[in-house]
Amino acid sequence: MNTGSDEPGEVAVAADNADKADKADMAADVERSEQGLGSRAPAFIKARRVLHLSWQVGIFVIGLAVVVVGIIMLPLPGPGWVVIFAGMAIWATEFVWAQLVLRWTKRKVTEAAQKALDPRVRRRNITLTVIGLVIVGALVGVYLWKFGIVMPWQIKDQ
Repeated sequence: MNTGSDEPGEVAVAADNADKADKADMAADVERSEQGLGSRAPAFIKARRVLHLSWQVGIFVIGLAVVVVGIIMLPLPGPGWVVIFAGMAIWATEFVWAQLVLRWTKRKVTEAAQKALDPRVRRRNITLTVIGLVIVGALVGVYLWKFGIVMPWQIKDQ
């Protein structure tokens, strides 16, 4: 590293400062990750046990309704997984277990996205997709050659 000086001590000081900055960044990341756990209810709600319990029940019911709608959307048209994760995010505003599940999910999605962007994996996925499309095209071609195209309105009652 060139600091613009011939003094050897300055290079060591700059490296030490960089190490300290890296450690401070890591400590800040850990603090931010630990800081987010717990209830995000307003202070006046947390101060009263009955009100806080009612708040948690309300959050749970709303989150449950959103998750159930997402599960219903899985086989039906609609963004099922997005709605399920929205319900998890609602739960994560109040419950530590949901915050941990959401963090784990975000980490896994990020890892999968990074893996999918790897050029070797992309090439493999494209190759497998092309092979699959060729096989499906060949099967459709054989079916049409053997049975032809019969439109539903041309089918005669048997």
